[in-house]
Formats: sequence, C-alpha cells, structure tokens
Amino acid sequence: MIQFFKRFSANGISGVKGGIKEGFEDFRLGLRDATTVVRPTRSRMMEYDQPLLWAVLILVTLGLVMVYSASIALPDGPKYAKYSSSHFLIRHGISIAIAFTIGVFAFKVPLKVWDRLAPAIFALAFIMLIFVLIPGVGKGVNGAKRWIPLGITNFQPSELMKLAVVLFAAWYTVQRQEYLHTLVKGLLPMGAAVIAVGVLLLLQPDMGAFMVIAVIAMGLLFLGGINAKLFGALTALAIGSFASIIIFSEFRRQRIFAYLDPWNEEFAAGKAYQLTHSLMAFGRGEWFGVGLGGSIEKLHYLPEAHTDFILAVIGEELGFFGVAVVIGIFYWIIRRAFLIGRTALQLDRSFAGLVAKGIAIWIGWQAFINMGVNLGILPTKGLTLPFVSFGGSGLMMNAVAIAILLKIDVENRVLMRGGKL
Repeated sequence: MIQFFKRFSANGISGVKGGIKEGFEDFRLGLRDATTVVRPTRSRMMEYDQPLLWAVLILVTLGLVMVYSASIALPDGPKYAKYSSSHFLIRHGISIAIAFTIGVFAFKVPLKVWDRLAPAIFALAFIMLIFVLIPGVGKGVNGAKRWIPLGITNFQPSELMKLAVVLFAAWYTVQRQEYLHTLVKGLLPMGAAVIAVGVLLLLQPDMGAFMVIAVIAMGLLFLGGINAKLFGALTALAIGSFASIIIFSEFRRQRIFAYLDPWNEEFAAGKAYQLTHSLMAFGRGEWFGVGLGGSIEKLHYLPEAHTDFILAVIGEELGFFGVAVVIGIFYWIIRRAFLIGRTALQLDRSFAGLVAKGIAIWIGWQAFINMGVNLGILPTKGLTLPFVSFGGSGLMMNAVAIAILLKIDVENRVLMRGGKL
C-alpha cells in the first residue's frame, strides 16, 4: 500500500492517464485479434443424406454382381440358349444406367409438383394396368400378363402403380384430413380406388403387387389419422378378402399347402420346388458361403435365381454373413426414410412426410415379403428384392422413390437452415 502511494505521488495524474490509455489499447488489439482469427465457417449439415445414397448404391452394386453370378449359367439351358453368358449382366447394367438418369431428373422436381401431379400419376398407372390386359398390347411371361413391350425393353405398370399409390394416398390423406373419421367421405373413396386396382392386378394375375399396394394405402391412412374403428374394420376386410381369394383359387390354395409342408413328396417336385431348392441353397451357404460364383442351385435347379430368388443365391455364395449385411442395409434405409418423414411432419410438411413414410412402407414390406418367401417364412409370391433383383421396371421406380426421398430430405435441410422453398 505504501509503495502504491509512493508510485502515485511520483507519477501523478499523468501516470494514471497513461495506464488507462494502455488498457484501452490492449482491449482494442484483443478485439481485433478475436474478429480476424475466428473466421466464419459453413454449417456442418450436409446438403443431402449421403449415407442413405451410399447404402442404396451398395445394394445396387451387390445386385449387379449377384445378377451376373446367378444368370451366368442360364444360356446352358434350352430356354436361354440363344443368349450369351453376359446377357443379363449387360441388360441389368443398362437398366441401372436408365434408372440413375431417371432418378436424377426426378430429384430435380420439387415436392409441391409431385403433390399437384399425384392424382394424374395414379390415373396414368391405372390406365396402363388396363392396357396390359388388352389382347395384343400386354405381354405374357410364365402364364402372367404383366408387361407392356416398349421395343428394347418391357415395362411393368404394377411397379409404376406402387409409386403412384404412395403419392396418391399421401395426397388423399392431406386433402381429406377432416373426413378421415367418416366412412362415406373418408374411407370409401380410397377403398374403392384400391379395390379397382386390386381387380386389375388379380386379372394379370399379380397378387404380390396387390398386397404391397394395399399395405401402402392402409399404412398411409393409418399414419394420416384415420378413425381407429374404421381402420380396424378395414384391416379385417383386407384379411378376409385375401383369405377368400386364396380359398376360391385352386393354384393359390396349393401354394399354401406346399408352403406348410414343402418336403412332402406331393409338393417337393411341384408347387414347393422353388422353396425346397431355396432352402437347400441357404443350407449350403452356412456362415460365410461357398464363395462368389460357387452356387450349385443356380445351375438350373433354382428357377428365377436372378429375380425373385436372388437372396437364396446370396445366401449360398456369401452365407449367413452376406444375408445379414443385406438385411442390415435394408433396415437402415427404411429407418432413415421414416426419420426423414418424421422431420418433414415436424416442419409442417404433411404431404412430404407421408410420402417419405409411404416409400419406407413400400420398400420395407416388399423386401420383407421377398426375404420371407426365400427363407420359407411366407408362401411363394412373385416379388423382386428392391435394388438387387434383375428387372428394369422395378429398378426405375425404386430410383424415382429414392430420388423423391432425397429431395424431401434436401428441402427439410433448407427449411432447418432458415431458407425458403
């Protein structure tokens, strides 16, 4: 204290002023350093969901490899004798390129445009389902008339209808939100549309596609807030309808019996032939498979090994580990789709949120049915594994679905950054 007074008396007022001036100078230099050293950086939020896109690309790449592996021996048989060993590989590669191109264009379309076009897309898909049944227009394969020939390729309208019903059901749910608790104005119009689609699909016949479409429509109505009693009645009606279709259809009834006892001598070489050989393929694969290209079941034992039963070839060549990876990737994609839909709903984007969740239901339900059929959990149905199985129409519509899902995510991120659509 004594030293302080001595210093104060020695320096006087000028010393105090000098100290204050020096303090302000230090503050000014510190402020300058703070504003020049810390530079503004961009938000770490990505422009789009890159992990989702990579997951889809992994499945598509795996599908290309496995389609080639599963189809390489097909030209050895009389049915495909005129084809080269790389025929299905080349066609699948072209389909992937076309699907990617269509997906890029679909990604550029804002969700408000899809919202506006939803009824028109549904009407177009419905008309194409009618065209398939016209003699001379639709093309039949293995007793089913499901394709429209377009020169270099065939188009399957039921695949377009899966996308159309996602868009239409989401649009309908938003437009009729106040009537969803009523029967006449809420449930009947959508129910009539699904029944009409189901009749056309059963005439092809394509019960597998009808099951997927019905579940998509019911799922979106449920997520949209339909009355619980009406939804329960709708569920009971759907189960009763599918049961009636099976009961009054001889070949479908035989499929159920074969599914319940596939190793029975009566069914093993007939209705359960695909199932038994699929199970044998999984059995041979064990934990890590027999190696890529080493499948025996694809050598004309397992029919449709490159389409409906490609998972069995994956199980035989890559084993339990390979199948588990495929299931894990599908789970991740479906979970991401639901999360994107939830985010959209939280941002008050009802149509976008329902579309995202509808895509999740579509891909998840179809993948579940295909895997269940391959593993013997479900009766045999003609449904492909999304992103993996051979088939141009399915790949194209799956690409459009993922493009729309990514667009929803991008628009969500724009809004979360404070931007405008």
